[in-house]
Amino acid sequence: MIKGVARKYFEGKTCIFCDSYGLYRLADKRVKCKNCKKYYSLRKLKRDMLILYYFYLELSARKASKELNLDYSTIQSRFMKFRKLIADYCNSEANKLNGELELDESYFGGKRKGNRGRGANNKAIAFGILERRGKVYTVIVPNASASTLMNEIKNKTSKGSVFYTDGWRSYASLEQYGKHNIIKHHEDQFASGRNHINGIEGFWSYAKEKSTKLIIPST
Repeated sequence: MIKGVARKYFEGKTCIFCDSYGLYRLADKRVKCKNCKKYYSLRKLKRDMLILYYFYLELSARKASKELNLDYSTIQSRFMKFRKLIADYCNSEANKLNGELELDESYFGGKRKGNRGRGANNKAIAFGILERRGKVYTVIVPNASASTLMNEIKNKTSKGSVFYTDGWRSYASLEQYGKHNIIKHHEDQFASGRNHINGIEGFWSYAKEKSTKLIIPST
């Protein structure tokens, strides 16, 4: 079915940008659309569609490069472009999160010497907001300071929401935006009724499992 739908694009009959007929070939073997005036290479189109298929299968860039017999840097650059497009789309679609919200940060970068979690060196810091029974918003942040995290919270959540966090000091002023429930991990308090951040912590576990193949984008 996919091949049937895509054939009109691969054979250069229909423009991939405006879906119009009337493509003609240029001297360098690219095709140009009479309607939108855009042009592109059919060879690169077929290659990128194959790369997209391997991205969909969640193969690593290195394995995909071996399977397709293409340079690793080519595969990796396309994978990163796909992730960015997905992140941009999700970000454009996202409304402010509201209701019961779980907040947390996590650190990505593999196993390295030194501190783990907050205070870890040379790791990317991801901040996440999980809307229970809803969406998850994540973003790479330069640090986990109060000004950085509160700016994200202000921009991405509705005032009056119910917030669940651990006892990190950067969340201390959350009460100005809504009800703030604190889970005190240092006192072995992890879950009590609805007072937990199991959802966002579970999301981080899933993301880190995938991060052996994927790099988490800002969304």
